[in-house]
Amino acid sequence: MADLLTRRSFLVAVPVLCAAPTLLGTGRAADAAAPQTDAYPAGGDPFPAQDPARVRAIVGASHGNLTRVQELLSESPALANAGWDWGFGDWETPIGAASHVGNREIAALLLDHGARPDLFTFAMLGHLEAVQACVAACPGIQRTTGPHGLTLLHHARKGGPAARGVVAFLESLGDADPVPVPTPLEPADLVACAGLYEMERRGGGRLEISAKEGTLFFKRLPDGASRSLVHLGSRAFHPVGARAVRISFTPAGPVAATLRVVDGPETTSARRLPG
Repeated sequence: MADLLTRRSFLVAVPVLCAAPTLLGTGRAADAAAPQTDAYPAGGDPFPAQDPARVRAIVGASHGNLTRVQELLSESPALANAGWDWGFGDWETPIGAASHVGNREIAALLLDHGARPDLFTFAMLGHLEAVQACVAACPGIQRTTGPHGLTLLHHARKGGPAARGVVAFLESLGDADPVPVPTPLEPADLVACAGLYEMERRGGGRLEISAKEGTLFFKRLPDGASRSLVHLGSRAFHPVGARAVRISFTPAGPVAATLRVVDGPETTSARRLPG
C-alpha cells in the first residue's frame, strides 16, 4: 500500500485531481466515453450495472467485516469501487466506509484491489503531506464532509496514533470539523412526530418515524436505512448527511397529521396512519 501512495506521486497528482472536472468536460475522448442518457434500465434490471444487493453488501461489510469483504472482492473485484446511496444522496464507497470507522486493514485490502482513495482516506491513514497538499491546492476543502456528514477531522481521529499529525494539522485550521448543532427537541415534539406515514406518490409505500434518546429517525419500510434527523427548529429537519433536504411535520399541536420531504425539485408528502 505504501508504494501506491508515495509522496512524489501524490503531490504531482493533486493539482490534476482538483482540476479534473474541468479537464474531463473539455476532452473529446471523455465526451465520447460519457453516458449519453440519465435514464435507468427498464424493468428494474440493473444489467450491465452492478447488482445493487451486492453493492450494498460490500459497502456495509467494509465498515468492519473483513472476511465478507474478501469474499465479495474475490467474486467481483470491481466492487472495490462500488457506491451506495443510503438515502437523499448520502453516497458511500467501500473505502469511504473503512475510512470513517478507521479500519486500516479493510482499507488496505480495498486499495490492493484498485479502490480509489480520497482525501478522507489519506486523513485516516495519516498521510499528512497528502492532506496538506490537498488543502493548499483546494483552499477550504477541509470543510467538505464525507459519508453521513462525517467531517475530515473525524476521519483523522479514527486513524489513531498513525494520524496524530493529521489531527494536529486539521485542528490548527479551525474549521475542519463543521458539525451542525441541532435545536433541542421537546418530548412533546417526539411524541407528535413519531409514527407510521403513508406516502402520497406512485406506488405508495410507508415511512416510519421513530424516536430514540431525544432524536427522531426516518426510515422507508420495509428495508430502507434508518436516518437520524437533525432538528432545525419548528419541527423542520434535515437527514444526517443531507443538509439540503428538508423534512417538516404539520400541523403544530399534539399530533402531526402529515410530513413533507423536499429534496431539490422533488417533493413527497405522507399522511399519518391511525394507531
